[in-house]
Amino acid sequence: MLSKHNSIQRDQVEMVALDQLVPEDHLVRKMEAAIDFSFIYDLVKDVYSEVGRPSIDPVILIKLTFIQYTFGIRSMRLTIQEIKTNVAYRWFLGFGFHDKVPHFSTFGKNYERRFKETDLFEQIFYRILKTAADKNLISAEHVFIDSTHVKASANKHRFEKKVVRKETRAYQERLNEEINEDREDHGKKPFPPNKFKGEESKEIKENTTDPESGYYVKDERTKQFAYSFHAASDRKGFVIGAIVTPGNTHDSNMLEPLVERVIEKIGKPKAVAADAAYKTPAITKYLLDNEMTPALPYTRPRTKDGFFRKHEYVYDEYYDCYICPTGETLKYSTTNKEGYREYKSPKRFCGTCPFLSQCTESKDHQKVVTRHIWQEYVEEADHLRHHKDVKPIYKKRKETIERVFADAKEKHGMRWTTLRGLKKLSMQAMLTFASMNLKKIANWTWREQQLI
Repeated sequence: MLSKHNSIQRDQVEMVALDQLVPEDHLVRKMEAAIDFSFIYDLVKDVYSEVGRPSIDPVILIKLTFIQYTFGIRSMRLTIQEIKTNVAYRWFLGFGFHDKVPHFSTFGKNYERRFKETDLFEQIFYRILKTAADKNLISAEHVFIDSTHVKASANKHRFEKKVVRKETRAYQERLNEEINEDREDHGKKPFPPNKFKGEESKEIKENTTDPESGYYVKDERTKQFAYSFHAASDRKGFVIGAIVTPGNTHDSNMLEPLVERVIEKIGKPKAVAADAAYKTPAITKYLLDNEMTPALPYTRPRTKDGFFRKHEYVYDEYYDCYICPTGETLKYSTTNKEGYREYKSPKRFCGTCPFLSQCTESKDHQKVVTRHIWQEYVEEADHLRHHKDVKPIYKKRKETIERVFADAKEKHGMRWTTLRGLKKLSMQAMLTFASMNLKKIANWTWREQQLI
């Protein structure tokens, strides 16, 4: 039987409370129950004046951003449009049916006038993280680190080439000292301080729309200006630290400051897991010297096909030399300013060697094998990779930090940004990760309450 619905119901007047229209298991209810947002008043009281007309409630301002980043709405303009018609969002903000929703520019103006020069969003991130810690939901025992690129709001064809000063790596001073010590131990003169400063500059592409973004090249198809979001998560997928850099910053340069931030805010981890980009002598040394177990992957040899692999040249630690596959000795020659010892083969034997074509393409028939002065730390990390307690830690990456970035991009609008500048991108990172942490707290604690 065909029936037709009577549209006169649209004009019906009913007595109903807003609270009745929001489902009991809606995420906004869970978020409201998980944390008391009044802590924001203490964080912002110093940036508000005691005179003048009343401001919009700062808790409402911050909740606006939580709606945007939790539900993956593309912009504040669209967020305000959604709030006008979504009763759940109105309930979360404490608005009634007829309360006027703020203009979409309200948050932007408050950001420029009040929050821009503060660490408000970082404080909010760590305050939510503290809530998770108080509920025994997080642990820094195992930390998983990675980064992802966020496409900048910038035309990739509009740029200027500039020569800029190279950033000093955190470990560079320690490395320089040990290079000179190693040279002296081998009877070589130490490098003068200015020798290490030979290549202080590099040429970069600087975007004219967003100069603080960095040019990122992944492959022939992926060339764009972007930002790098570096993050650390625990074994349950909570983000416990984040740093934003231009997209042309190498991942390995950010592990040490990120781990230091985790140690300062959460606690010292027992193990740190990361992908192959972080498997460097400096990182393995930093982790092992600080009694943190590196959980790093196997890396394939980068030797050309048809040539001997590096592992086929055996290092003799006692005599400090390499033995080639034919039994010849490659003796120490020098330690270069990059921190690599150079071991060279005797020319008189290599010229007539039947395996020369598999060994080197050098015109003078001399094979050079390099070994970093911190190479033993990389080798120790390779040994630990096979340990029964370390293997499961590395496997957990796909369920933790990789899942974090996947969810952030698919569900929370982090695939690209409409903001410009490092400070605003740092705000986006902190609010996105804070929203993800709050969502996890809300769902988990709500489930526990339902079981009681």
